[in-house]
Amino acid sequence: MKHLTLSGLLALTLLVGCSSSDEIVPDVPASALYSEAQMALQSGSWLTAIEQLEALDSRYPFGAYSEQVQLDLIYAYYKNDDLALGLATISRFTRLNPTHEKLDWVLYMRGLTHMAQDRNFMHDIFNIDRSDRDPEPVKLAFSDFKKLLERYPNSPYAEDSQKRMYSLKNRLANYDLATADFYLRREAWIAAINRSQELQKTFPDTVAARESLEIQLEAYKQLGLEDAIKRTEKLIELNPL
Repeated sequence: MKHLTLSGLLALTLLVGCSSSDEIVPDVPASALYSEAQMALQSGSWLTAIEQLEALDSRYPFGAYSEQVQLDLIYAYYKNDDLALGLATISRFTRLNPTHEKLDWVLYMRGLTHMAQDRNFMHDIFNIDRSDRDPEPVKLAFSDFKKLLERYPNSPYAEDSQKRMYSLKNRLANYDLATADFYLRREAWIAAINRSQELQKTFPDTVAARESLEIQLEAYKQLGLEDAIKRTEKLIELNPL
C-alpha cells in the first residue's frame, strides 16, 4: 500500500464510490435512473444526484447517456465540493472526448473547480485574509480560463472567464505582496526588493504592485541605497494609491 500512487488512490476512491452507489441506488432501467438524476440536479440535491449518476456511469459506461452523465457528474461534484473527483472526471472526459462540442464548458468548469480549491469557508465566514496561502490552484485556474479564451473566443463562457482572470490576477499579486512583506519582516532586504520588483513587472496594473513600492522603499532605506531610495520615492509619487 505504501507504494500506491496518488492517482491510484484516486482511482480506488472512484471505484469505491461507484460500488457504494450501486448498493444504494435501486437497479432500474437507465432511462428511469437518468430521469431521477436530472430531477435531483434540478432540485439541488447534489449528493443524491451524484449517487444516481455514479450508478449510471458504473452500470452503463458505454450507454446512450454516457457522455452526458459524465458532464452532469462534473457539475454535481463541483456543487457538492467534491473537487478532486470533479477534476478526475474532467480529465477522463477530455481524454475520451477530445473533440466534444462542450469542451469549452468542461474547460470552464475546470477553471471553476481549481478556483474552488483556493477557497476556505472558514476564511469566508470570519473574513480572514489569507493572501499568503499557496496560490497553485489559482495559477491553474488562471491557465484554464486563459486557454478557454484562446481556444474558444466566442464561447458563452468567455466573458465570465475574462472577469475571473482579473480577480485571479489580483489574488496572485496579493500573494507576491504578502511574500515581499514576509521577507521585509525577516530583514531579508534583497529578497524583499526582488519580490517587489517581480510583482511590479508581472502585475503592474494592480493595487498590490503600488503597495509593493512601499516595501521596496523600506528595504532600500535599510540598505542605505540613496539613489534607489530617490527613484522609488519618485515612483510612489507618480503612482498614488
